[in-house]
Amino acid sequence: MHARVSVGSFPDDRLPIILVHGLGMSSRYMIPLAKHLAPYFRVYAPDLPGFGLSDKPCRALTVRELADGLAAWMRVVGLKQAAFIGNSLGCEVLVELALVHPQLVDRLVLQGPTPDPEARGLIRQIVGFFAIAPFERWSLAWVALADYVRGGVSRYLLTLRSMVGNHIAEKVLRVTQPTLVVWGTRDYIVPYAFVARLASSLPRGQLAIIPGAAHGINYSHPKAFTAVLLPFLLAARKMPLAQDLTRPAGAGR
Repeated sequence: MHARVSVGSFPDDRLPIILVHGLGMSSRYMIPLAKHLAPYFRVYAPDLPGFGLSDKPCRALTVRELADGLAAWMRVVGLKQAAFIGNSLGCEVLVELALVHPQLVDRLVLQGPTPDPEARGLIRQIVGFFAIAPFERWSLAWVALADYVRGGVSRYLLTLRSMVGNHIAEKVLRVTQPTLVVWGTRDYIVPYAFVARLASSLPRGQLAIIPGAAHGINYSHPKAFTAVLLPFLLAARKMPLAQDLTRPAGAGR
């Protein structure tokens, strides 16, 4: 597995942050957020197996297999525990990781978690993708295109099939780690009702809303995202967290 790693020194009590990209993407997609977090934490951004510059297995891996691959990578590089931030498919991988390898996960951030059980169909997902395009940074299109070509259309579609068949709303009921769900008001792939329900279902869940952001908050709105993340990531480890983050001014719905 290929990964990008920040440089610098930090207090010993700060766990590393691992950023997990969405479907078809790579660690390049996480660079804007990584740059904003790097002054505070050691940041890792791996390419999941089959994507980016990581090796390409002969078949597309399931959500469970991607989580196992992430856990194996952590063992190889010597990371015993971390805080995780995932986008889209990355959220599904992280929920799986928290359930199957709980000792590795201190806390989770699920940004734009998929899939909404009311919109599992591939066509609905594709329509949502085009609907958010005007609200993302224009350069994201080039990053996405290059990553999709590198991973291959077949792998993309087969992974998408595993993604839309994954019942994340049922699985989060068993996630005991502190979890922050983050949603942008222009995210037309993931409805507000779904993320609100997901956050309330989590035993230690919180919800934060970023006005004007779409699905790729980590790429298009990293500064606003970091402002929401820091209080959660810097909160004392293993201590009760606040019931809910206050919505930023102007938050929709």
